[in-house]
Amino acid sequence: MTATRADPPPPELRLPKRRGVELSLLVCAVVISVFGYVSVGLGRNDAVPPDAARYGAGLGLLALLAHLAVRLRAPYADPLLLPIAVLLNGLGLVLIYRLDLETPHDQAAPAQLVWSTFGVALFIAAVLFLREARVLQRYAYLCVAAALVLLIVPIFFPAVNGAKIWIRIGGLSFQPGEFAKILLAVFFASYLAANRDALAYTGRRLWWKLQLPTGRVLGPIVSIWLLSVIVLVLERDLGTSLLFFGLFVILLYVATGRIGWIAVGLLLAAVGAFVVGSYEPHVHGRVEDWLSPFASIDAGQGPGQLAQSLFAFAAGGMFGTGLGLGESVLIGFAAKSDFILATAGEELGLAGLTAIFLLYALLVARGYRAGLALHHPFGQLLAVGLSSILALQVFVIAGGVMGLIPLTGMAMPFLAQGGSSVVTNWIIVALLIRVSDAARGPRPEPVEPDAAVPVAEGTESR
Repeated sequence: MTATRADPPPPELRLPKRRGVELSLLVCAVVISVFGYVSVGLGRNDAVPPDAARYGAGLGLLALLAHLAVRLRAPYADPLLLPIAVLLNGLGLVLIYRLDLETPHDQAAPAQLVWSTFGVALFIAAVLFLREARVLQRYAYLCVAAALVLLIVPIFFPAVNGAKIWIRIGGLSFQPGEFAKILLAVFFASYLAANRDALAYTGRRLWWKLQLPTGRVLGPIVSIWLLSVIVLVLERDLGTSLLFFGLFVILLYVATGRIGWIAVGLLLAAVGAFVVGSYEPHVHGRVEDWLSPFASIDAGQGPGQLAQSLFAFAAGGMFGTGLGLGESVLIGFAAKSDFILATAGEELGLAGLTAIFLLYALLVARGYRAGLALHHPFGQLLAVGLSSILALQVFVIAGGVMGLIPLTGMAMPFLAQGGSSVVTNWIIVALLIRVSDAARGPRPEPVEPDAAVPVAEGTESR
């Protein structure tokens, strides 16, 4: 009698690395950015900017260093993520430089370039030294503690433009909430990955497909989320509050597969928006501007920011006025930050705006795709969470400056002026690079058990 031999396991399917594709796309991203920079100079002064070569060399060097880091430590990473980030960051520098020409007393492009360099440096460090993104799962409670500290600290600093979201020390200022969103995404992903079965299959059914888990399972994450929102309301930073709420609902839906959570999330968002919009003066003013953007014109006070933004989009038409030839600087102090998209709409037109939105859509889609290809729940949820942060932020900002929803005062990822924003966006892309490398590359050897995964007491994953 002969023993039956077990069939050998099928060979593991390995996707091509495509680092050459990434390098080619990076060259295109840098060339497009330099072309935009030159176009601004030709449009404004009929001359090529004297530092155009230096701008191209600097952006190209940053892109090359980031590419080498990815090639060395994440060879299977998605080849589209880095070029899209470089192109968006390069276009943001062009738009800010273009607005700087209208405000020579307030130059923002040099500082934005410094912050972009710092962001790329952190990107390289994360790619080189973070072995796997799922290592972050061990530090879930440390992340949420750090996030809450970052959210609370700005309360003790003076408000800027009606919101207490900034820390200013000497000549340096930054927005801690930008970093907190990544830390909260790590915590949400870790907790939901460890308790997804308990959230999906235990508890009491309330209505249709809505099943309410036990308080012991749902309590910790809801408590931390509510505390975050309360802090944000006190700081009047409801844009970030809306971002956190959307992130929470999306990850809860992805973790449990229960569509009822979407309905509950929309209902709670509507109730919260009505209450805060009715009784919080700063937010109520923004709602009034949204409902009647031309009221100040009728009152003889001239157009406000939202009205000027709508005029800029209308002036852009299909193909725009051309880089450097718009009047979006009339929007005022927020033209380089909250309303940077109005400059793109006026000078690049609907065609340019569509291209920018497609870049964002592609970046988010590739992040989702990397998460779906993973076999580790934490990595899946982290990729979905980070991609959702970008998607929600784009929707909130674009909807605000186009009059679809009230203004919320956030920064357009990579495009808008803001050091904290551009740095955190580069960190998000670095984490997505690590996730996509794990998803597309050879499956790693099993690592040590997730000893610090926060599993709710009395529940076990099935």
